[in-house]
This record gives sequence, C-alpha cells and structure tokens, in this order.
Amino acid sequence: MKKSIQSLFALSAFAAAAVIAQAQPAPKILVVQMAKLYDSHYKTEEQNAKLHGDEQKAQEELDRLNKEGNSLVEKYKELAEQANNPAVTAEAKTKAQADAQRMMADIQRKQTEVQSFQQQTRNSLQQRIKNFRDLMIEEISKIAVDVAKRKGATLLIDGSGPTLIGVSNIIYSDPGYDITEEVLKEINKDRPAASTTPAAPAAAPAAGTSSDSAKITLPGSKKP
Repeated sequence: MKKSIQSLFALSAFAAAAVIAQAQPAPKILVVQMAKLYDSHYKTEEQNAKLHGDEQKAQEELDRLNKEGNSLVEKYKELAEQANNPAVTAEAKTKAQADAQRMMADIQRKQTEVQSFQQQTRNSLQQRIKNFRDLMIEEISKIAVDVAKRKGATLLIDGSGPTLIGVSNIIYSDPGYDITEEVLKEINKDRPAASTTPAAPAAAPAAGTSSDSAKITLPGSKKP
C-alpha cells in the first residue's frame, strides 16, 4: 500500500511537471542591428550635422589663434634682426633684445592658449557625443524591445557588434528573424518633414587634429 502511494505521488509530480513545461511558451529569439538603428536615426543625423558645424567654428577659431601666434613670431624675427644688426647702435640693440624676449614670452603664452583651446574643444565634443549616444541607445533599445514583444519574442539579440576576439556575436541567423527594418520604421516615424539632413560620421574629429591645420612655428624650428 505504501509503495502504491509513493508511485501515485511520483506520477502526480511527473504529470505536474509536464503541464508546467507545456504551459511555458517555446523560446522565440529575434535579432536587431543596434549600430544600424543608431546611425540611421534621424536624430543622430541631426546631431552629427550640429557637431560638424560646431567643429568648423572651432577650427576657424583655432586658425585665428594660430594666425595671431605666427604674427608674433614674425615680429620677434624683426626684433632679433635689429639686435644682431651691426649698423644699429648699442642702445637700440639692447632695446631690441629686451623687446624680443618679451615677444618670445607672448609667443609661448599664445602656444599655451592654442593647446588649451584644442584640448577643451576635443573634450567637449567627445563628451557631447558620448552623452548623446547613451541617450539614443536607451531610447532605441526601448522601442526595439516593444517591437520584439509585439512579435512574441522571448529573447532579443544585438547582431551588430563583434566580440572581444573580433567574431560577430551571431554566427548565423535567419533573416526572417531580423526586426531591424521594422524597428527603423518605428524610430523614424516622427521624423520632421523638413529633416533631410544627410548622415555624417558619428564621431566628428576634434578641432585642430587635422594634419594640415596651421600651427605656431617657433623661431629656429622647422615646419613639419
């Protein structure tokens, strides 16, 4: 009798487990390309256009500072020539040397100003890019999750980024399970009618980093 009761309990437990297993939905995995969604979002395009414009303004300011610095260099050279001119009186040479030293100090201060401006501009642009990217990824993720839930997904995977060893997170996926285009329509449904801004690089280079930017050239040094 005791064995019969134990068997009955075992059968009941097995039946309950089977019912629970049947009640759980079959896993449904969907894929989304987060990088594409970020780059193709109209807000990203607008932000990139703003960053590009601000970078151009910063470059213009940098060119102005460099022009001022190089003007000081030219004045220094003139004073140095006067100080070394044998036809100039000793008093004039002494004055020229003193003026040249003060001019060199002004040049060095201008160099410091240029370097400080470059660093501050670079840091500002990079921080703006990071803040914007963080907000957009959060916004896009919420929309992607909503779309995935509507399609009955139990798991949503980002298929856009490689792993630490350079291999894609997803080796293979059926295109039918990729909801990127559907999410893309969702996130851009509120695009302003006049928003025709072309996509720009996601990370605008900081001002003054281009190889052909003007620089202050100290007396006695060669331009690169």
